[in-house]
Amino acid sequence: MTDTAGSPSGRRAAGGTPGPGTGASASGNRPVRQRRRRWLRRTGLGVAVLLVVAAGAGWAVYTKLDGNITPDEAAAAELARYEKDRPTSLVRDAQNILLIGSDSRSGDGNARYGRDSGTERSDTAILLHLAAGRRSATAVSLPRDLMVDVPGCLRRDGSRTEPTFAMFNYAFQAGGSACTIRTVERLTGIRVDHHVVVDFHGFKEMVDAVDGVEVCLRRPVADKAAKLRLPAGRVKLNGEQALGYVRARKSLGDGSDTDRMERQQRFLGALVNKVQSNDVLFNPVKLYPVLDAATSSLTTDPKLANLRGLYELVRGLRDIPTERVQFLTVPRESYVYNANRDQLVEPEAERLFQRLRTDAPVAVAPEVPRDSTAKSDNSPASPSASPAPTFRGNTAAEDVCE
Repeated sequence: MTDTAGSPSGRRAAGGTPGPGTGASASGNRPVRQRRRRWLRRTGLGVAVLLVVAAGAGWAVYTKLDGNITPDEAAAAELARYEKDRPTSLVRDAQNILLIGSDSRSGDGNARYGRDSGTERSDTAILLHLAAGRRSATAVSLPRDLMVDVPGCLRRDGSRTEPTFAMFNYAFQAGGSACTIRTVERLTGIRVDHHVVVDFHGFKEMVDAVDGVEVCLRRPVADKAAKLRLPAGRVKLNGEQALGYVRARKSLGDGSDTDRMERQQRFLGALVNKVQSNDVLFNPVKLYPVLDAATSSLTTDPKLANLRGLYELVRGLRDIPTERVQFLTVPRESYVYNANRDQLVEPEAERLFQRLRTDAPVAVAPEVPRDSTAKSDNSPASPSASPAPTFRGNTAAEDVCE
């Protein structure tokens, strides 16, 4: 039945008793709605607080990692002084980064490798070419015993050296990274866009941060000088072992610096594989210590000395297939006047430099006849139209043993 107004609800029923939808019932529900609103406000406030805390923590992490990197202001100033003498970049978006491994005994954890004489030497130097569009990455090792023209450079004490013909690693000893960059640019005609210096301790921390790197050994290794004792077969190296592995000369291979560089290249290929794996890149728990170790160990040019600069550099590298990450040593042979020194093999070395300058393809293979690089087209008009010359080297995709 309806009330006298014809409404089934919202009116008083006969006898004055409130109906089911009347104000009295609404008044009874008001505390429930108020409690719900208070709960929503508190929940929203809690979420807001969590977001603020998370943002603050994220900013703290960013600030810490960003502040880890040391900008090489002195090198930047010295290079600016000689800007007119430096090569120009020929290909837009292609980049060349000089990676320098310092044997400095100063700093945390480095004293155990020898007395700190106050002089740094370049234990390893690699010119990394990143192709335009990041279709490939080519890392070229430069022997530390290579005889080169070293320009006059600014010493750390403010004095200047005279130009000289000396071993390549003299450049870093005499004038640090700026002198090394200018030496490389004179040698190759390639513009060095960025540089990165890492010491012993930083290298070890990086390897430990990725939970070790696996290598394959055909024979057991026992090297007291390198503090290295390893069984034959597949072995996962921690940071300390990895440092001994890439630096050892007497107990691994034929004892030559060339063999040592090839071992370093294979190790770097294995490290690239490990870092590119989903287990590291997509696991924040593992990624943070990798980033912390990497940034803490770096001294770079000012443009790279921040997370944004590093991100811009490496973001395109994630999609390069490991078979297109290549490692090789610049074509070299024993120096004609001293068998313990090196000199470039020509015209192979210049052919390699010319292709890197013009961003033309380069191929690598474990064993290459000396005349195999002589078949490339020397025409500068279309350097990439010819078949890529092949140099001795390996890729990050290869699984090779000692």
